[in-house]
Amino acid sequence: MMINENTATPINADEQFAKLGLILPPAPAPLGVYKPCLVDGKYLYLSGHGPLQNDKTLIIGRIGQQLDMEQGKLAARQVGLTMLATIMANIGGLNKIKRVIKVLGMVNCTADFEKHPYIINGCSELFASIWGPDNGVGVRSAVGFGSLPDNIPVEIEALFELK
Repeated sequence: MMINENTATPINADEQFAKLGLILPPAPAPLGVYKPCLVDGKYLYLSGHGPLQNDKTLIIGRIGQQLDMEQGKLAARQVGLTMLATIMANIGGLNKIKRVIKVLGMVNCTADFEKHPYIINGCSELFASIWGPDNGVGVRSAVGFGSLPDNIPVEIEALFELK
């Protein structure tokens, strides 16, 4: 949990989210036969999410072709916001998350693109800003793909531990 340096009191994730002034897109509905999230005991599994925007459209394009690295990183951040929307809609608050355990980031990119971790940092940095550097950063994989559904640039799935 993050500590407020001015008061030395813990800042919960919901308060941190509000402090950052972030805007969530609508929580996405499944586009296939799967659940967007599943609670199993003390774990929350999130299915792969794409970069859903506030107007319900997706960011599209391949990194190294239609999108550059910075646009890709912003798309990964948008995926993180979409994941937060799913958490809020399904478990009622970010403060119910104890920590991020694992993030798997898939990057739709050209064959010569090699900076997959940089792209996925867009999501990882967002989570760290919400839950802090200890609880907001888990283990991670960042890999490249030749394509992703609907030509989205990034898809991310994650595992969280609940309080």
